[in-house]
Amino acid sequence: MQHLTVLGTGVLGSQIIFQAAYSGKDVVAYDISDEILAKLPERWEYLKPLYLRDLPDATTEKLDAAVARIRASSDLGDALKDADIVIEAVPERLDIKQQTWEKVGELAPEKTIFCTNSSTLLPSDIAKFTGRPAQFLALHFANEVWINNTGEVMGHADTDPKAFEAVAVFAEEIGMVPIRIHKEQPGYVLNSLLVPFLSAAGQLLVRGVATPEDIDNTWKIATKSPLGPFEIYDVVGMMTPYMLNKDSDNPVMREFAEMIKRDYIDKGYLGKGSGRGFYTYE
Repeated sequence: MQHLTVLGTGVLGSQIIFQAAYSGKDVVAYDISDEILAKLPERWEYLKPLYLRDLPDATTEKLDAAVARIRASSDLGDALKDADIVIEAVPERLDIKQQTWEKVGELAPEKTIFCTNSSTLLPSDIAKFTGRPAQFLALHFANEVWINNTGEVMGHADTDPKAFEAVAVFAEEIGMVPIRIHKEQPGYVLNSLLVPFLSAAGQLLVRGVATPEDIDNTWKIATKSPLGPFEIYDVVGMMTPYMLNKDSDNPVMREFAEMIKRDYIDKGYLGKGSGRGFYTYE
């Protein structure tokens, strides 16, 4: 599968786009407006030095070649016209994803395999909206995909096994380690472990138990982990925990979401990629 279309150019969507192009794929970056897409060159300039820092084989020439393989489009039909595979990375709301896939199912070629990068939602909750449930499954990436390179592949009861394996192969072709999930699980493997950990940190903060710095230092010193939970929040970006928690059954987590919006998102502090989240970055 050479031709990839990525729906959504946020923090993770843009990483998927760049990583696939770096691995030699032809990529169309789709988003809902030209104003959003106009910001992508800045994102590529942000990612390039990270690749040079973290990947031994990265060169300026390879990175420039990756950018040349990316085409941006705000026309969904145009973005899908040649797609062998689509990866959706739109906001983490079930209704938005269902509506997006209804449109994609109407416009994409018959050959196209459909993947959601949803962090928490089940493929079976979305599949029927595509009109092609056998060709639909999840391919979930960890943030900073070039170094945290897991690709969790998870189908649903009606996913064609051939499509499942094709996506696992595609993940490997773009530098991921395919993790084959054998049963639908909200949060896959990674987020089934990570989300409760991050939620516990958020509750400690909201309840005034300790500062983000002290919570992070406690975790890093005790476990020798390179990142604490609030540093992870900054890598993930503020929009994801906000969307996940704003309608939570847990009132403390709803309060955490409100705090994130008020103190960070509304001020433009969207996480590490924007230069500031819980911490400030150069």
